[in-house]
Amino acid sequence: MILTGSEIKRAVYDGDIIIEPFSHAQVGPNSYDFRLGNRCKTYVGEQLDCAIENRTRAVPFGEQGLLLRPDKVYLFNTHEKMGSQRFVPIIRGRSSAGRLGIFINITADLIDIGSINQWTLQLHVVEPVTVYPGMLIGQVTFWVPQGEIVLYTGKYGSLLSPVASLSHRDFTNGTHRNACH
Repeated sequence: MILTGSEIKRAVYDGDIIIEPFSHAQVGPNSYDFRLGNRCKTYVGEQLDCAIENRTRAVPFGEQGLLLRPDKVYLFNTHEKMGSQRFVPIIRGRSSAGRLGIFINITADLIDIGSINQWTLQLHVVEPVTVYPGMLIGQVTFWVPQGEIVLYTGKYGSLLSPVASLSHRDFTNGTHRNACH
């Protein structure tokens, strides 16, 4: 079951959903529109490897915006700190961003219950597009889980976003190099 906009507001006021800062203007019929943060990273290498720690570099990103190119993955933080210990957040791009060819978290839209922080957004574009800090970039919906709730305690939980892939931590002796996930 998905929460409606009025239920999202109620849950924020009751403390069951964290959205900081919160704006009534960003509440939709069944989602909350979130903004692009002010930090960006890209990978340094031309080829990435799931079994190693891939180096990143911080990309200067200010009010002048940042031109995104199709040959890169860009990691941004969300402006808002968001999450819930009661509901499951799912994030997607806003249609206005999608119509510009901006893909947001197309393979990683599920946010674990209990993950409350600025989230890392993975952006990819199909043609060059300039983005700006604070622009409305995506939307989050909140879903009611069924069953026992176990809060997220994983490897990304306590890190300041944006965070590069930590898939290399999943590899141990004897793990197949094809196990990237």
